[in-house]
Amino acid sequence: MAATLVPTSETTTKLRTPTRPTTHASRVNALGLGFDPVTFDEALDRVESLAAAREPALVVTANLNWAMLAARDPKLKSLTDKADLVVADGMPILWMSRFGKRHLPQRVAGADMVPALCKRAAKRGYRVFFLGADEGVGQRAADVLQARHPNLQIAGVEAPFLSKLSESEEADLIDRIRESRADILFAAFGQPKGEVWLHENLQRLGPLVAMQIGASIDFVAGRARRAPSWTHNLGLEWLYRTWCEPGRMISRYAANAWFLLTQLPRELWRRETADRSGRATNFFHGPSSGLPPMKVNRLARRAPR
Repeated sequence: MAATLVPTSETTTKLRTPTRPTTHASRVNALGLGFDPVTFDEALDRVESLAAAREPALVVTANLNWAMLAARDPKLKSLTDKADLVVADGMPILWMSRFGKRHLPQRVAGADMVPALCKRAAKRGYRVFFLGADEGVGQRAADVLQARHPNLQIAGVEAPFLSKLSESEEADLIDRIRESRADILFAAFGQPKGEVWLHENLQRLGPLVAMQIGASIDFVAGRARRAPSWTHNLGLEWLYRTWCEPGRMISRYAANAWFLLTQLPRELWRRETADRSGRATNFFHGPSSGLPPMKVNRLARRAPR
């Protein structure tokens, strides 16, 4: 089937094709979840391909907290497995992937994806919908992004309290989103509520790419400050967020840290298996050539299968 150019404004057009990427078999395992081994730019390309396919699609930006929740709830694990794109939004996930035979190439943060996708949407003519967050935050984020990219088309902005919506009110909300002809839906309902709601209603929302973005919308709107860039690749962003929001983040990060420690034996065993197959891996720098396995492998031999 030939691709079709669909005009969206006087200055922009978007290419729509019937194809969509399907690469679930190539996913890399870390902390019990499968992640797409994509760089940041490749993740953006994948979202564009999903939008061009004009079929409902779900993107999951999975961090350590999501991995912990999915380990506790099989429904979240199943949701992740079925998602069209799963990216690693956290350095611990990258580090854990290094225990296996294949590893993830780069952290892909949702906070970086949102502005980057909006920049591409403005160029390609894709329509963007902001859903959730506190009243006024979504509109502020839309205003900020439109100021940066005047051609960005905002399909809609709504901030409903999902728990307070009646069945008919929720149906009306879904109808409005579908009728907006949005190509990309950014939802900010909190984790895992946002992912679950998007997954359950994906087919009813229309042919769009849905993505739960959490605090990313607050960063764009200027309501919250993101950690300094130097902390991102060092895996220290959590320290800054804890300093900014100690009451909310201390308990969460403590639970995340304990989960990570409990998962280490299994991840160490995966590394030992990879080493036996003849491929040594350096924990922080990925595959290595001629380097001896880390001392941690001796611990792995004691780990249960």
